[in-house]
Amino acid sequence: MSNHAVKFLAVAALALGAATTAANAGCEGRKTTGTVVGGATGGIVGSAITHGSVVGVVGGAVVGGLAGHSIAGDGCHSHYHHTGYYDRDHHWHRYAT
Repeated sequence: MSNHAVKFLAVAALALGAATTAANAGCEGRKTTGTVVGGATGGIVGSAITHGSVVGVVGGAVVGGLAGHSIAGDGCHSHYHHTGYYDRDHHWHRYAT
């Protein structure tokens, strides 16, 4: 993959990430956005490291997608217990009785 193509893909991934992040501001789309942006970024990095090798691009995209999905999902849900719950900022809230 040429240096020009790698630069183009990097700019495209950043633009896609900004657009999808704005569109999916809530928790519902956060994991999907993280997977897409992480996969695109991982593919670009894998391509750059392996000088355009298909294995490098695919491997980077898979690792980046998994990492993006995991990172984006952190703090997206609350942990509920029988007397209260922790919010996504890890603050305890007791249920009203």
